[in-house]
Amino acid sequence: MATLRLPYGPDVAIGLPSAATTAKAAGNLYEWISNRSLADLTPLPSEVLHEAPQTTVCRYHPRGSQPSSAPAVLLVPPLAAPASCFDLRRGCSVAEHFVGRGHPTYLVDYGPIAFSDRRLGLEHWVDTVLPDAIDVASRDIHAAVHIVAWCLGGIMSLLAQAARPDLPIASITAIASPFDVAQVPLIAPLRPIAIRTGGRLGTIIYRALGGAPAPLVKRAFQLSSVDKYVTKPLAILTHLDDRDFLAQIEAVDAFTARMYAYPGRTFGQLYHRFMRTNDLADGSIELGGRLISLADVSVPVLVIAGRDDVIAPVGAVHHLADLLPGSPDVVVDTAPGGHLGVLAGRKARTTTWQMIDHFLADQVSTAA
Repeated sequence: MATLRLPYGPDVAIGLPSAATTAKAAGNLYEWISNRSLADLTPLPSEVLHEAPQTTVCRYHPRGSQPSSAPAVLLVPPLAAPASCFDLRRGCSVAEHFVGRGHPTYLVDYGPIAFSDRRLGLEHWVDTVLPDAIDVASRDIHAAVHIVAWCLGGIMSLLAQAARPDLPIASITAIASPFDVAQVPLIAPLRPIAIRTGGRLGTIIYRALGGAPAPLVKRAFQLSSVDKYVTKPLAILTHLDDRDFLAQIEAVDAFTARMYAYPGRTFGQLYHRFMRTNDLADGSIELGGRLISLADVSVPVLVIAGRDDVIAPVGAVHHLADLLPGSPDVVVDTAPGGHLGVLAGRKARTTTWQMIDHFLADQVSTAA
């Protein structure tokens, strides 16, 4: 019996399947042909508390009628990715996990980005969108909120807290947020070219496009896990009996298909300040005419990196721990998964989410 190694799952033994395996595979295939779906992509019930340009704040409906003593959580996505990253599918949803544990759970959703938004810079989210969302959630629950953010959402949340220490933030969890792009293998080969040319070629392209269009963002995300993308048909065939596995692939495909654009000015800042000059590596960046330093972050921070993440590799993420001398508690950890998988993969249910649970419990006990 041979063994096939696939990036999507565990090693697969090639041989004759058992009768039970064949029956499960046939059942999954029949349901997919009949319904064209195996994943339950029904959004977790929520209500809108606040709407403004690029800002929709939702509160997920709690389970049960008893008040909870669990701390409030605000979920912060990155730009260009749909907020469904926190609610991928029923049975594998970060938001569902927190609601199930009794946390008052909130989400900020930026919505699609139009060509007319091309002049919006990163400071729009750091100075306006996130502070507004934090204030809305805090006023609703009458307490400071614990931020759980993914990728650029973690960077923006930390910059917002550093710039506004008065914001009602109890802690920040940054998942897959890179702070040293020199350690990102997808970007490192491009930086010498951008440095030598002063970033002029990239500037011409993103200005002509008004930013990074959604199709380009989608392709870039797919290329970050090209091995999985290429071997996906074979992975599906060898996992036809695993409904959870197939549902996860379907949910990830649905998520990727909804990628948004980056506004032109914001993309320019990411290109010049993050990629070309790697400003955040020393813990400070100029935004909106003033210097924001991560040394001014004054809340506890949990840093989680994905072991197989090529967009935000472990070293680039863990670098954040060296930039937070003012934080009273910095916890650094690593969990299985790639860029999305570390947040919302099947293994995240027993790794990343539990790390956050322990961190929040520690913060509550410390505050008490």
